[in-house]
Amino acid sequence: MAGTKREHSLGIWSLALGYFLFYIPYSGLSKAVTAGLLTGGTPISGFELLPSTVVSTAIAIPLFITIMRWWKHARTRNVLGFNIPFPRLQTFISGVAFATIIATTTLAYSFKGVSIVFALMLMRGGVLILSPLIDRMFHRRVRWFSWLGLVFSLMALLIAFSDVHGYQLSIVAALNLAAYLTGYALRLPCMTQIAKTGEKTVAFGYFVEEQLVAMPCLVLVPAIFALIGRGAIMSQLRFGFTHIFSSSFALFGWTIGILYAGLGIFCTFIYLDRRENTFCIPMYSCSSLLSGIIASWILTWSLGAANPSSMQFSSALLIIAALLVISPLHHLPLYIKQLKNAIAEKRLVLVGFANNTAVKEQSVSRPMAMNFITINFEAVRNILRK
Repeated sequence: MAGTKREHSLGIWSLALGYFLFYIPYSGLSKAVTAGLLTGGTPISGFELLPSTVVSTAIAIPLFITIMRWWKHARTRNVLGFNIPFPRLQTFISGVAFATIIATTTLAYSFKGVSIVFALMLMRGGVLILSPLIDRMFHRRVRWFSWLGLVFSLMALLIAFSDVHGYQLSIVAALNLAAYLTGYALRLPCMTQIAKTGEKTVAFGYFVEEQLVAMPCLVLVPAIFALIGRGAIMSQLRFGFTHIFSSSFALFGWTIGILYAGLGIFCTFIYLDRRENTFCIPMYSCSSLLSGIIASWILTWSLGAANPSSMQFSSALLIIAALLVISPLHHLPLYIKQLKNAIAEKRLVLVGFANNTAVKEQSVSRPMAMNFITINFEAVRNILRK
């Protein structure tokens, strides 16, 4: 059964940290621009902002893949004598879904009457509910601390949601949320089916193939709608594309897109970790919720945005509790036992060293000391691998 191996590295926590650090400026800047906090009090439509953000993301991610030399990990097909990267069915579906997620995430922060935290609650709540369903679909074992982290995450959402007053969810915002959750409902099963193996080359290959589809879709689909569409929203898209360099907010849009490229890379590899989705998704959700709350506080202190409430602070504490539960600290009793064993071994070494000080020529102390060092390194290694 998949997911039965319990020894893992701590690399996923560095991914969560990178995601957290990128998401704070991404969410804060997206809300500040669309709310008019950085544009002289004039709110900017999310559909006007979207073209510059998607184009910069579509440039940054392939550039990152090129710098990392990951194109070689994708599956290829021979076309006219050339081997070119070619996506599988799963990575094609996942790529379309990822493009949908990118566009709808940026739009979610632009709607009037929707705060950063409210948008995050709506988006992350649905994905958290999806995670155990997908694990069950693929018969993946869900460990107790993953369930507990999921419960704490949902409790944090409920507490924050209970404090929401006066927010409005328009029809367009509701449709955007539905598209966002549909993207995850398609993307996560594809990842789980073929890529959550723990093999780095498999993860790299999946990521590259996904981007081969996602990045063109991310730009072409909005551009086609802008070209042939009618109505206010399509007019805003056209304005964004025709003023992609010259608008007063173009620089903000390009910056937001680059920030999303960074957080998109980090969060994708969180999902691709071999652990169950019920572990990975709460980690991703907690990181983004915590960063969203921090971004809200920064906007309050620096630009005079609405002050986050005490309930949001309580929600942040529960998020921290969820992260602690799914962190390596749930193995604390094991770590204490390992450290006690290491201390006991140290005492044995010291006794052996004292008993042999009279026989220096036998050089017993050095190998015994080296044995102690080995034991301690093993203890540390075992702790870090959990």
